[in-house]
Amino acid sequence: MRPISGTRRAVAALVATLALVLLAGCGGAPQPSPVAGQHDAPVPPMTVLARPPLAAPVTFDITRLDIAGATLIPLGLQPDGTVEVPPVTEPLQGGYWRAGFPTATTPTVLLGHVNGGGKPGLFADLTKLGEGDMVTVHRADGTASRYTIVHTERVSKDQFPTGWVYGDQAVPTLRLVTCGGEFNTARHSYLDNIIAFGALTP
Repeated sequence: MRPISGTRRAVAALVATLALVLLAGCGGAPQPSPVAGQHDAPVPPMTVLARPPLAAPVTFDITRLDIAGATLIPLGLQPDGTVEVPPVTEPLQGGYWRAGFPTATTPTVLLGHVNGGGKPGLFADLTKLGEGDMVTVHRADGTASRYTIVHTERVSKDQFPTGWVYGDQAVPTLRLVTCGGEFNTARHSYLDNIIAFGALTP
């Protein structure tokens, strides 16, 4: 077995930490820790490519969903260990997982609400995003990354595929995450997540 580099150790530690938490659920209460889902096997073998790290995202466009120039704020972990989400009082505000930058191999993860305050959220129509749809992410250094959606799926929050959403990848990838499914009034949260997976377009 090859020794794991310092970067790989750091990423592995991050994924292990994230495996203990879930998205708070579009402003709702923390959910149970995830179990291994259909994607949550060990992250695929990776060859680190020689390329500069990507700058943090600042805005993004999705023509298919009529999203243009949506702004992004950095998101980290809350004191209770759950992943931060944008303010539910601002349902059209998006956010990005800031621990992914500046690295060259961690996916760009964008989070948005499905609704908030009785109004549609930024990712209200995320389920409409399908294979071949395009997402353009504008970055802090003035560059733009174009991603092609590979697929979109709905997963139970107790089977959130942590490794495939946040884990190290061989090439630049995109993940869009929101809530979906049935709303649990006791938890004040949706029971599922909608996740769109994208690949960098050359």
